Amino acid sequence: MHADNHLRQYITLPHIRTDKLIEYIPMAKYDDASWHYGGNYPADLPPANAATHIGMFLTWCIEHDLLSEEQTDDCEEDIEKVKNRTLTGAQYLIANCDEKFTTDDLDQTGNDFAKSYYARKEKTAAAKYPSYFEDYENAFRQHSTDFNLYAVADTWENYDRIKPLIDQRFEEWKGFQ
Repeated sequence: MHADNHLRQYITLPHIRTDKLIEYIPMAKYDDASWHYGGNYPADLPPANAATHIGMFLTWCIEHDLLSEEQTDDCEEDIEKVKNRTLTGAQYLIANCDEKFTTDDLDQTGNDFAKSYYARKEKTAAAKYPSYFEDYENAFRQHSTDFNLYAVADTWENYDRIKPLIDQRFEEWKGFQ
């Protein structure tokens, strides 16, 4: 069951009165670096490169204070390092999120935006703007026709190339809410 379908599960805790129910909404995964380096991955690149595209979006979420309370409580020091640009989003993802980007990492606004922009892999007829992956490819495609998602270096210079596009999409997304 996914959180997207708005179904709810309830669990009871044995140490609490049995008439008290706690709402449990299962975590959903947006992306996972292992999905990328575990498959048809370029042999000449380190596995960490599979986290770069995820980390850049996560950096943007960190900069815009869209992380979940759990993340902000548990990872305060590393969040500050990302904001101070001494730790990249990919490094944060690897160190604090077990290489996974999930609904548990973001607050409600962050999740709503991520579902609309990051989780959508391509532009559909109903989409009002390109997906994150389309923007990412357009930002980093060189003059060749082949684009390698994993060849993008995990640098602040590259983050600064994608950041204005995410900013623009966020403003567009807010306009459709």
